[in-house]
Amino acid sequence: IMKLKPNQTRTYDGEGFKKRAACLCFKNEREEEVLLVSSSRHPDQWIVPGGGMEPEEEPWGAAVREVFEEAGVKGKLGRLLGVFEQNQDRKHRTYVYVLTVTETLEAWEDSVNIGRKREWFTVDEAIKVLQSHKPVHAEYLRRLQLSCSPTNGNSILPTTLEKTLHIQKIKTIHRTQK
Repeated sequence: IMKLKPNQTRTYDGEGFKKRAACLCFKNEREEEVLLVSSSRHPDQWIVPGGGMEPEEEPWGAAVREVFEEAGVKGKLGRLLGVFEQNQDRKHRTYVYVLTVTETLEAWEDSVNIGRKREWFTVDEAIKVLQSHKPVHAEYLRRLQLSCSPTNGNSILPTTLEKTLHIQKIKTIHRTQK
């Protein structure tokens, strides 16, 4: 299902949820500081950058596009943190990714067109500023804290040498126990 909004087509899944995508944008792989942007509806409130998916668009592609438009940043896309549903007033289903910022534009689409601002927050500060007006956005960060992977989802696999040494160690331990 599709619905036209000025300059944008909204897409819905089979259950009538609006398909959205967003990114938690971090300064570095430690995931300690997150970038929030001012809301277009309430410029004094902060939100996680994200928006509706366009027809034929993959969730990760929409997330990267929205972050570029709303926050003026590019980066390395990491793991899918989760898919969050908002049922109360609006039926949204949002794919939330982790992104490590590698490039920050001085001026970007939403800063020029609507005066949108961006600011870095610690994860705890961000949860506090989002909690009252965007509890679902605060929930993204709570999920991040629970999953807490400082490797940005890129699993660090032991090298062949480490594996070999580990196997030798196990064999040695096994021999000494006989």
